[in-house]
Amino acid sequence: MTNPRRDLPLLFTLLVLLNLHSSAALDSADPPAESTGSEYIRTSCGSTLYPEVCYTSLSRYSSAVKSNPARLARLAIAVSLSHARRMASYISNLTREADFGTNTRASSALHDCFSNLGDAVEEIRGSLKQMRQIGAAGASGFMFQMSNVQTWMSAALTDEETCTDGFEDVPVGDKMKKEVCDKVIDVKKFTSNALALVNNYASKGTP
Repeated sequence: MTNPRRDLPLLFTLLVLLNLHSSAALDSADPPAESTGSEYIRTSCGSTLYPEVCYTSLSRYSSAVKSNPARLARLAIAVSLSHARRMASYISNLTREADFGTNTRASSALHDCFSNLGDAVEEIRGSLKQMRQIGAAGASGFMFQMSNVQTWMSAALTDEETCTDGFEDVPVGDKMKKEVCDKVIDVKKFTSNALALVNNYASKGTP
């Protein structure tokens, strides 16, 4: 005849093992939010012109984004704004140095570029502000708000392109020209990607 008290530890152990097995099964069935968000970002970035730049710059925020297109678009705009601001600051420093040089074409192009980037920063900032208000006006105002964001992000991209166009008259061998244009082209990639993700979100038609 078995002793009930002697069987209790064995029963307790079996229950613990069963619980652990159930928890493991649930964990394998539901991947972590970070993993889900990372895959969502990679898939979404596939619709941009620069998918690797897109994924590299946004994947670190996967746990916050999860599978939310509004958050992803908003984050992409914020990243774009950060790069545009840094570039505007960089150009501002260069213009002060160029003012003391002899290359008037390069100096003029830098001043124009700084003005264009300043406009781009304001347009991206306006886009981000509008994105933070999405949904406040309800579904009826969604498309109007998204139209504003699309217009401003497109204008920012045009301003960044105008910056590089302004260096056409500067000699090809000019070191400063290549350095500035290469950096602005990088900034344009972030703006282009953000616009693509904004367009994806707008196409859904709901906040």
